[in-house]
Amino acid sequence: MERLNEILHELGISKVKLAKFLGVSRQMIYNYLELDDLNKWPKDKKVLLMNLLGIKNAEELDSIKVDTDYIIEVESRINSLFESSVKTTESHNMNSICDGLSKEKQEILTNIINILKENLEDDESGEIVKSYKYLYHFLQAMETSKELKYILGYVVKASGFVPPLEYEFDEEEQFLFESFMFSAITLYNNRNGVSKTKIAEAHKRFVNQIDQKREEKISRTLELNTLKIQALKELGYTEINDENAAEVLEKIAEIESRKVN
Repeated sequence: MERLNEILHELGISKVKLAKFLGVSRQMIYNYLELDDLNKWPKDKKVLLMNLLGIKNAEELDSIKVDTDYIIEVESRINSLFESSVKTTESHNMNSICDGLSKEKQEILTNIINILKENLEDDESGEIVKSYKYLYHFLQAMETSKELKYILGYVVKASGFVPPLEYEFDEEEQFLFESFMFSAITLYNNRNGVSKTKIAEAHKRFVNQIDQKREEKISRTLELNTLKIQALKELGYTEINDENAAEVLEKIAEIESRKVN
């Protein structure tokens, strides 16, 4: 059974995905995988698994070679089932989420949602939730920092998903960022030879810079709130609503221009 676990891992088939394929709970999959022999599985589940892996008996597990062709072959089999079952049950919800998007954008959004859902379902330690909280804020921050797109480019290239000389964004900027990023990652991987004092000093500068940005953000929020109150007062309103929002924003801009002048 150790070889079966290795094969599933190499194929990228999670416990959640396998559970859906076999029509059982995730806990039942863990129970099956704890058995010392595939022949001890329920016959119908064993047949389904062997069909998925393209083998005729449990003894053939040791002869399986997981290469690109085999991965594509197994992925095709498992997807054929999901396309006929999962799509039927989830198509309505996905259609409402993807409404108004092009076919390419719908495909990307669907793939992202599926992998997020699958990983969250398989998250027992809570690490995935923590990571996805960071990912959520990362997506929010992408609107204000072009470098975050270059980080994504570096990661997908380093992971082998796209060729290293492929550039989706500004080629010169992305090239420079990836070069610096590679140097930083190399330094991190060889950190044993780096002065801990210098590392601590660098991190302190990082913390100070972040604290300064947070203070500036808070200060700007308080300033805007003050401007909003003043604008409402001058216009004779008590609150901002859909009808007066444009007028209030214009008044805020006018009040700010007075300070400049």
